[in-house]
Amino acid sequence: MDRLESMSIVLAVAEAGSLSAAARRLNTPVATASRKISELEAHLHTKLFDRTARKLALTLAGSSYVAASKRILADLTEAERSASGEYSAPTGELIITAPVNLGRLLLIPILAEFLRIYPKIDARLVLIDRIVSLPEDHVDVALRVGVLPDSRLIALRVGSVRRVTCASPAYLAARGTPSTPDDLAEHDCISYESVLAPNAWRFVRDRTEITVSVQPRLVVSYVEAACDAARAGIGIARVFSHHVAASIEAGTLVTVLADFETKPLPVNLLYAAGRFLPIKVRAFLDFATPRLKAHLAPKREQ
Repeated sequence: MDRLESMSIVLAVAEAGSLSAAARRLNTPVATASRKISELEAHLHTKLFDRTARKLALTLAGSSYVAASKRILADLTEAERSASGEYSAPTGELIITAPVNLGRLLLIPILAEFLRIYPKIDARLVLIDRIVSLPEDHVDVALRVGVLPDSRLIALRVGSVRRVTCASPAYLAARGTPSTPDDLAEHDCISYESVLAPNAWRFVRDRTEITVSVQPRLVVSYVEAACDAARAGIGIARVFSHHVAASIEAGTLVTVLADFETKPLPVNLLYAAGRFLPIKVRAFLDFATPRLKAHLAPKREQ
């Protein structure tokens, strides 16, 4: 019996809440995962899970075993990194996660330059619009937007983004410029389906957040298409500032309702706290931080 493998399976099942979900995460057959757990339970002479029709629940012994397993596997990872030279030279695979658009627009150009300077580092960029667990998914660095919950991760502030309302100069010349959020009722609006409420746009009036209902003339699937539609003169879009920064600088889009913008959202680089920080991670943080700050510094503060 491979006890480390069995330990990893138990940990995955405990975190996922089911055998099938853990098996998918580990890319292993469900029957194999179940057999490994049974073999481990037989070896330990105790039950780690109470099995019901719908889920697996940790027993008291199972909870203690999972806590110890986390410490053991973390120490093993640290030992492997140290042995491979990650703590003495910038080498190895660097895994980074970020929201899709922010990563595509900002991190890819930064990574292109970084990888040229550090030829012994390989990178994997996971672009996904959901929160990824750094320790569980073996991620080194995360770029996150928004207020951070309390955690054991270290946050390095690199700037902020804000929601902006924008349209093409041609559209505004033809239809006029809205002076308050209520004026949007008289305008063609562009929304996209990936936001939680595409028909409800939030603004701030007299220091109080308000929600304005809009009836979009056009609804698209992705924010990039909303930006394209705004540049084409179809109507007014509401997107994050980094989506349209280049277009605003080029003059193909103009912001409106700036006095009613909601509070900017912070952007942070996150990494795990630990006794040792691999040099590849430190090298990336040192390289990426000033470049991200240059892009994400609020325009009013520049």
